[in-house]
Amino acid sequence: MSDERTVRYAGLTGVPVQSIEAVVTEGPDTGKQASARSEKLTIGTARDNDLQLSDETVSRYHLELSGSEEGDGIVVSDPGSTNGTWVGALRIQRGVVPAKSVLRLGKTTIRLGEGEPLTLALHRDEALAGLRGHSAVMRRLMAQVQRAATKEVSVLLVGESGTGKEVIARALHDLGPRAKQPFVTLDCGALAPSLIASELFGHERGAFTGADQQHLGAFEQAHGGTLFLDEIGELPPALQTSMLGALERGRFKRLGGRSEVSVDVRVVSATNRDLRAEVNSGSFRLDLYYRIAVVCLTVPALRERAEDVPLLVQHFLRECGHDGAIEAVIDAATLETWMHHRWPGNVRELRNLVEATVAMGEAPPLADALALATPAGADPWAPLLALPYKPARANLLQEFEKRYLEHLIARSGGNVSRAAREAHMDRSHLIDLLQRHGIKS
Repeated sequence: MSDERTVRYAGLTGVPVQSIEAVVTEGPDTGKQASARSEKLTIGTARDNDLQLSDETVSRYHLELSGSEEGDGIVVSDPGSTNGTWVGALRIQRGVVPAKSVLRLGKTTIRLGEGEPLTLALHRDEALAGLRGHSAVMRRLMAQVQRAATKEVSVLLVGESGTGKEVIARALHDLGPRAKQPFVTLDCGALAPSLIASELFGHERGAFTGADQQHLGAFEQAHGGTLFLDEIGELPPALQTSMLGALERGRFKRLGGRSEVSVDVRVVSATNRDLRAEVNSGSFRLDLYYRIAVVCLTVPALRERAEDVPLLVQHFLRECGHDGAIEAVIDAATLETWMHHRWPGNVRELRNLVEATVAMGEAPPLADALALATPAGADPWAPLLALPYKPARANLLQEFEKRYLEHLIARSGGNVSRAAREAHMDRSHLIDLLQRHGIKS
């Protein structure tokens, strides 16, 4: 066989996992059961759960089950249910339980077990339409992206800030049937609430003070193509209703307009929040969640795929114009340090670091949690002001959250319930933030 016919192969095309079974042993749905069709199994009263229950004391999205990475049990994750998830007298927010554990959800009792082994598809290569990775978790995501791209369904991308959700949204567009049509991005978190409606739906001349001409909104601009709604969790409740109407009917009125405008768009949304928890708390509409999350893809944090750091570094070096070996710019010791870094800013932080290394000829020191440390007398805002708006905003938010949470937990003596009350926060959301920043209560 000649070299010209040789196909590059990244390894296995499937990874075996142990599936999970859940059987209702007590409650209104006694006898009902479900097995995971993927690496996760969800339980709740909402219709898109793997195990849908009718128990009124069970939340819409009450529970998510998955296999532990160590293979020593089942990971239980409760996204802020009203009545909690209990193992005996212990309430679990997130933890690992033995395979045959019994859980109590409101009036319902569920026995867990191991189902038939599954083989999860992996992408054959380490690259796909702008995505890079040879870790199993990333190649699993690339396989899901490739499959979802061909479907005319809404996709919700869930992941921390800086993980590359917009790159994935672009891949879904470029690999699908709308690739030659517009791809329009609207960052819901970067706009004042009063401006989001105009940016989404457009406005007519004279619709409000300063509207001196007609403006086409993101829906019209994306007609025939893909509309990417970044940080959709920031939508105010009133606009959630308008968004739902536009998605259901495929038409809407511009602000100040009388006639309806019809559009044909595919919507891809992204959030760094757990919208299921917000559905449980009532701050995000369940029917809108159904509309935007026909397919839900979880984007891993960089610390969860540290083995991809050298590959990403090489990719970013190529983008910066460096065609030589990594070692010519970044020595082995530095690369090893980077592979063990927590990367609170994820892939965006790594990319900025590579660009800074190329520009300065040496790797700048790693900062903890993107700290805004500056020399004495220097402008503390200078590092942020030199960045584009979105990464500057994300970096500042990361640093604020970390410092605020550390102070809050210290002030409350490590008591999470007390901290949530003092901060006027939902307890489950506070726990999610603490876990995201690696802060122990």
